[in-house]
Amino acid sequence: QDVFNMVVEVPRWTNAKMEIATKDPLNPIKQDVKKGKLRFVANVFPHKGYIWNYGAIPQTWEDPGHKDENTGCCGDNDPIDVCEIGSKVCSRGEVIKVKVLGTLALIDEGETDWKIIAINVDDPEADNYNNIDDVRRMKPGYLEATVDWFRRYKVPDGKPENQFAFNGEFKDKDFAVNVIKSTHEHWKALLAKKTDGGEINCTNLTVSDSPFCCSQECAKATVDAAPPCKAANPIPPE
Repeated sequence: QDVFNMVVEVPRWTNAKMEIATKDPLNPIKQDVKKGKLRFVANVFPHKGYIWNYGAIPQTWEDPGHKDENTGCCGDNDPIDVCEIGSKVCSRGEVIKVKVLGTLALIDEGETDWKIIAINVDDPEADNYNNIDDVRRMKPGYLEATVDWFRRYKVPDGKPENQFAFNGEFKDKDFAVNVIKSTHEHWKALLAKKTDGGEINCTNLTVSDSPFCCSQECAKATVDAAPPCKAANPIPPE
């Protein structure tokens, strides 16, 4: 059915650059830090924060040692990203089932960074969405806004506009599913230690044949050792 699990990292309309911390044990969701400062995405007119629920498909890995045959660039060393376009604003850390509709190939600082376009299977309109053309028909302007957002979101940080493979054209559902499947194979190689993941922490509870598999007790101790959650810092005025 081309339905996958998505871990929500950033709820729609929020600005904090939250992401799965691949180098930390058990890969918690943390706010990205650059030059000692918490990272936020600026509001680039006319957008407010992230314009979809943003997150990742677990058990995928864009291998930085693998040159993508379609884009000619290597992977960005992260799970594959998802833009969920449904009507509900999700919660951070929520795991939702999404129907894949297509994908956009962002070239971020020379790396392939796939953005999967998907919709929550529980969305009231989900049955009307089966491919990327349905997004164009049902939500006019949304795909163009998505390209605009990814093109310009780093400009307030002093970076150049991002580039895209395929001239910024979206690929269809079948293409997107194949990308997910290939990044899942790279993830399997990573977990089996057939590929060197560098600083990635592959400790896990569920992949029993993985050399990185740990016990429930070990995982609980890791979680218990984490510092307690405190109130969020205020968003900087700029």
